[in-house]
Amino acid sequence: MMKRQLLATLCLIFSTWTAGAQGPPDVERELRRALALEEKRSGPDHPEVGVILQHLALLLMETDRPAEAEPLLRRVITIDEKFYGPDHPEVARDLTNLGAFLQTTHRLAGAEPVLRRALAIDEKVYGPNHPDVAGDLNNLGAFLVVADRLVEAEPVLRRALTILLELKRRTGHDHPGLQAARANYAALLEKMGKALPKR
Repeated sequence: MMKRQLLATLCLIFSTWTAGAQGPPDVERELRRALALEEKRSGPDHPEVGVILQHLALLLMETDRPAEAEPLLRRVITIDEKFYGPDHPEVARDLTNLGAFLQTTHRLAGAEPVLRRALAIDEKVYGPNHPDVAGDLNNLGAFLVVADRLVEAEPVLRRALTILLELKRRTGHDHPGLQAARANYAALLEKMGKALPKR
């Protein structure tokens, strides 16, 4: 998810780059410039500032600068909690990004409570069978697999897959997260020496 957000940001920056420009745009410089302008326009605690911070953090992570990225990710959470409240789906998205970051930087103990909080927010807002809840479950289940807690991961990943398969049954369409949920569950079962049930 985070790489797709970074790609969207890069596309936006390159789309505004004029053909007569000398060389490609300096993406980080442009994001920092946009951040300064938005902070001046909207104030430092506006969600639009958070969006830019999120993109800058993603760029810093992709350029192997996690120590610079982490405070930005945490600032985004603070901004969105203040603006939307602590139990808003935007905060859940921010927490998911922080959880993925913590997992990527091998801080598993810090990642788990963040991912569980994102799941709890989305379950409260959307109910237990919403596709966003399935995404949160898939993220948590993948984390549990990385943490080598396979027995705990199995019901979590099974539930994510079940939600998305039920959605497909009702709508006739695959959810974009269905393939990842199916692959994660199949990989887990293979690690556990089990087979994926036929559906």
